[in-house]
Amino acid sequence: MSKEVVEYKDQLNRKLQIKYIPKRIISLVPSQTELLVDLGLETSIVGVTKFCIHPKHLLKSKTVVGGTKQVHVDKIKALQPDIILCNKEENTKDIIESLNGVASIHISDIYNLQDCFELIAMYGEIFDIETKASGLIANIKREREAFQLQFQKKRKLKVVYFIWKNPWMVAASDNFIDVMINEAGFVNAFQDEKRYPEIDLTNSKFNEADLIFLSSEPFPFKGDHILELESQFPNKIIKIVDGELFSWYGSRLLKSYAYFKTLHI
Repeated sequence: MSKEVVEYKDQLNRKLQIKYIPKRIISLVPSQTELLVDLGLETSIVGVTKFCIHPKHLLKSKTVVGGTKQVHVDKIKALQPDIILCNKEENTKDIIESLNGVASIHISDIYNLQDCFELIAMYGEIFDIETKASGLIANIKREREAFQLQFQKKRKLKVVYFIWKNPWMVAASDNFIDVMINEAGFVNAFQDEKRYPEIDLTNSKFNEADLIFLSSEPFPFKGDHILELESQFPNKIIKIVDGELFSWYGSRLLKSYAYFKTLHI
């Protein structure tokens, strides 16, 4: 079913006009690609990035148009998309500018859970799947409320959350990972700093931390990195954690709270 030209706004408050329900979608953000699939839009996806690994078969069944920081504009044009889905942090300004005029571009901007719910609702409206979108939002909220009910009285341990090595970098405040650290029932040891600072292992904040988390992404921390840090911090609990469940803001949020429970065992 087609519909008249409708003006939408994305999460940067940019206006975009869509003449019909988009049937040819290019997603340049892995978590948003998974969200589209879980909203029943897999058949409408024509292009993805090489990092769109969920579900796994998409990399074989869809055209890979590049990464999140570099794309093949010619490939994207050839796919004749109706809409291109981007994210302010994942995709560069140069990418957005290079795609102007190819198709309508919707840019997400995620800092908290409310932003996540707003994005899902936006997709529901744009792709005419409001019922599925609202159902997904309700299910995520239900998981969140159940987790909070179980852990609301528990003392919050302080955690250092590593995202990179060489140089050592952590997730501080003003990003979605920090929000999810708090959602998981912990306190970010670097909450008084911004974004993703480089740190020295002699930083005094390690004295305050109860736990050290090594994220599985973007740096692929492994067991040998735990051993390395154990020699530096013999009295700290050090764990590798699922980075996707701390940073993917789409439908993967449905799995986050059950996973967070395991970190308290």
